[in-house]
Amino acid sequence: MSPLMWIILIIIILLVAIYITSYNSLQKSKVYTDESWSQIDVQLKRRNDLIPNLVETTKGYAKHEKSTLAEVVQLRNQLTAIPSDDRAQALKVSNQISDALKSIFALQENYPDLKANQNFMKLQEELTNTENKIAYSRQLYNSSAALYDQKLLTFPSNMVARIHGFQKVDYLQTSEAEKETPKVKF
Repeated sequence: MSPLMWIILIIIILLVAIYITSYNSLQKSKVYTDESWSQIDVQLKRRNDLIPNLVETTKGYAKHEKSTLAEVVQLRNQLTAIPSDDRAQALKVSNQISDALKSIFALQENYPDLKANQNFMKLQEELTNTENKIAYSRQLYNSSAALYDQKLLTFPSNMVARIHGFQKVDYLQTSEAEKETPKVKF
């Protein structure tokens, strides 16, 4: 074999290796992004499982707050009915649940007996921990989405991505209500 043929063969092998490496890297990033979304989904399910217990514990103390409790239950049911591939709608309803849960937690100030109830306090702590895990999972998702999207834009993986139809994923956004400055009164 001539030296030119060896050079061509080495270049072809090198290009194939770069192509395979880029493809595998894109696949790994895509899987990691999907796994990050799955973590959000797991925490949302955990919260949905805790909500009925919180509502039942609160019902006896806060009879005048039935609308708040009904809203939480209705939103929870709405969230469980959303198809798993409709991430935007799931996050929208999830944000509404977070807001409604804040209202339930505020009830303890109006009902001293509720504030002293150990079941309520334990459920509140569990839900607060779950809300923190949801926030962390959202950060993880956005980080993995950024890494994946970065690979879609950089050479040579952007060429491989176009060939195989890899699509950009969207970041999770903070709702407008959560961006508002809280009002503090003394």
